[in-house]
Amino acid sequence: MPITTCVFDAYGTLFDVAAAARQAASEPGFEKLQQKWPELANHWRLKQLQYTWLRAITDAHSDFWDVTQDGLDWALDATGLEGDPTLRQRLLDLYWELQAYPEVPQMLTALKEGGLNTAILSNGSPPMLDGAVQSAGIGGVLDDVLSVESVGAFKPHSSVYDLVQQRFDCARDEVLFVSSNGWDAAGASGYGFVTAWVNRADEPMDRLPWTPAHVLSDLTTIPQLAGV
Repeated sequence: MPITTCVFDAYGTLFDVAAAARQAASEPGFEKLQQKWPELANHWRLKQLQYTWLRAITDAHSDFWDVTQDGLDWALDATGLEGDPTLRQRLLDLYWELQAYPEVPQMLTALKEGGLNTAILSNGSPPMLDGAVQSAGIGGVLDDVLSVESVGAFKPHSSVYDLVQQRFDCARDEVLFVSSNGWDAAGASGYGFVTAWVNRADEPMDRLPWTPAHVLSDLTTIPQLAGV
């Protein structure tokens, strides 16, 4: 069936999750971060994801903002930057203003002009996602922003992917689901979506029962994949 709906993961897919650490490292007063920000950004993102999985399998769901703060605290400790409350607060503040990747506005505009539904499906809490969408200025080219908080489970739980069909009344194979997380793209593929993995870091394929239909280096060709 033709694609009618394009759905995107948010963090790392539309929004650059390293932007907060990179921006803070360029600001006065945070000189200790200048050499360590890539390491901190990587630790922060990995722990953020790991904590969602651990909370999911132990039935200890928590708001994604709590998980994000916990991940940052671990990353600060791991990089020897703990104990600076001003740095911690600045990094958290910047996470609400993450930059979108350069190709995102034009790509979403092309999808909307082509008549497709567009949405975010994210682990992020509604306030976090609203902050990122408004900061990036892409609200006008999104039909909806769907958060896992409405089902109380993190991806890749099937109840999260169910939100897309409930919102757009579409068949699974009408959905192009796009994520920068290989495990997320794989999980959505197993669910029945057509999937694209945005592999910006050129990582190996995850060893899982399912694989994404497409592997891309960025989002530029999404409109072509969607048939517009």
